[in-house]
Amino acid sequence: MQAAVLRYRVMAFITGVLIIVVVFAGIPLQIWGHNTIIADQVATVHGVLYLVYIVFAFMLASKLHMKPKPTVILLLAGTVPVMTFVVERWMTRRYINPALAEQSPAAAPVSS
Repeated sequence: MQAAVLRYRVMAFITGVLIIVVVFAGIPLQIWGHNTIIADQVATVHGVLYLVYIVFAFMLASKLHMKPKPTVILLLAGTVPVMTFVVERWMTRRYINPALAEQSPAAAPVSS
């Protein structure tokens, strides 16, 4: 479970950063500066890595036995700037932390 969480978090961060760069730097440069290098190159990398994000996010959702609505929110988070960070935080609080706490062995009571 921890490996799936780590893969999801890394891809959420990468996808989130790339879409922010595309939307807030690449598109304005393309429109006003007539420079398409950032919009073309970074958007392509974001698109490819978004597919990897979808695979890892779906794997995590499957392991957490999530319902369809939160799973769809999780999968679409990489399409809206800043949303991957918001959804990652929500996922951690709502699903990941309880699942990891359930997995960890309970500390044995110490008797004196």
